[in-house]
Amino acid sequence: MTVNERIEHSRTRITKLVFPQDTNPIGTLYGGTAMKWMDEVAFLTATRFARRQVVTVSMDRVDFKVPIAKGSIVELIGEVTRVGNTSVTITVQIVREDPFTGGQELAIRGELVMVSVDDAMVPVPLESDRK
Repeated sequence: MTVNERIEHSRTRITKLVFPQDTNPIGTLYGGTAMKWMDEVAFLTATRFARRQVVTVSMDRVDFKVPIAKGSIVELIGEVTRVGNTSVTITVQIVREDPFTGGQELAIRGELVMVSVDDAMVPVPLESDRK
């Protein structure tokens, strides 16, 4: 499988509903909850690409563009945007959807770098042991 095919097959989409326990006192999604969800989607995307154990090494520039209200539907979309020797960069977008109108808009965007590691947590090439 080519790198481009692996990128396409690794794209990950998860849909969630924003419940009251996910929100702050003003009724919008906690930033920390959003970042946790982004890390989970990045992990899944990187694992699907690498087919190896991966760990998060950085989360770069997370832009919170619009608030996400309690009761919103959100879709998290993870996509490989850069491939290095041992690392892969995943861009994660959170799209907010109004459950009644279906209107959607980009609410949050960030980049996470995941590194492929062995059992001793030492970085290993993404292509090692791949056929």
